[in-house]
Amino acid sequence: MRKCANTLMKLEYRKENIILKISVEFALGIIDSEQLKVHKHYEIASQLIRSGTSIGANIWEAQSSESRKDFGHKLKIADKEAKEVEYWLLLCKSSEHIKNYDEELDGRLLSIQKLLSRIISTNKSRG
Repeated sequence: MRKCANTLMKLEYRKENIILKISVEFALGIIDSEQLKVHKHYEIASQLIRSGTSIGANIWEAQSSESRKDFGHKLKIADKEAKEVEYWLLLCKSSEHIKNYDEELDGRLLSIQKLLSRIISTNKSRG
């Protein structure tokens, strides 16, 4: 988790951008979730890592968008990735084979989804 703290410190130069911060924390939590690999659920682990890290990547990319429309588009992609993560986490939670499911991931994902929804809505109304 020490690497996580170092990564988050690097984000501080970006004007306390909460959506960036929690999306990076979430992605690091997904990466640290070794439970799937331990039980040889490699495909689910791979999909979860891909979509879980893609949320933050799209939010990060939106910070350098060319227009308000481009900004909204990138955040909508992040929102779609969050929906995909929600699906993979549901499978993980529902599986008898995966023990010690990290419930914190659900809360973090919900926070990201709510923030994305508000930002997308505000951006659209300013449109």
